[in-house]
Amino acid sequence: MRVHLGSDHAGFELKTSLITRLAELGHSAVDHGPAAYDPDDDYPPYVIAAAAAVVGEPGSLGVVIGGSGNGEAIAANKVTGVRAALVWNIETARLARLHNDANVASIGARMHTVAEAVGLIEVFLGTLFSAEQRHIRRITMLAAYERSGVVPITSAPLAP
Repeated sequence: MRVHLGSDHAGFELKTSLITRLAELGHSAVDHGPAAYDPDDDYPPYVIAAAAAVVGEPGSLGVVIGGSGNGEAIAANKVTGVRAALVWNIETARLARLHNDANVASIGARMHTVAEAVGLIEVFLGTLFSAEQRHIRRITMLAAYERSGVVPITSAPLAP
């Protein structure tokens, strides 16, 4: 599988370790930067480039890495067609793919050891979307909103 990666200075070391591990697992890693550690860099250009590459290459996935992963998830989700999920434990990594068909994982390098973070990404990459109708319906609603800006109507009753 092709995996697009982007980070900032806080995620640089983890990104480097992850690229090595992905190669060991037989994946093709594409590094969208930064190419060198810079303590003053900004994550948006690298994260947006990785996210855009995922959308441009159906079947690929992405991993974006920062200190907490929050800003990176926000930035990646600005790219039309991206469903980026912040993963912080095994269950969130698994459910991001299984229920939400997330195509980008965002992770905080300051929140985990390298070994823990690599394990979470392995779970993310190794989990397939369930394709259950309820999940497809929800993803379709999100995509429709992304295209139109119109809030989807649901048949579920609103609570009083």
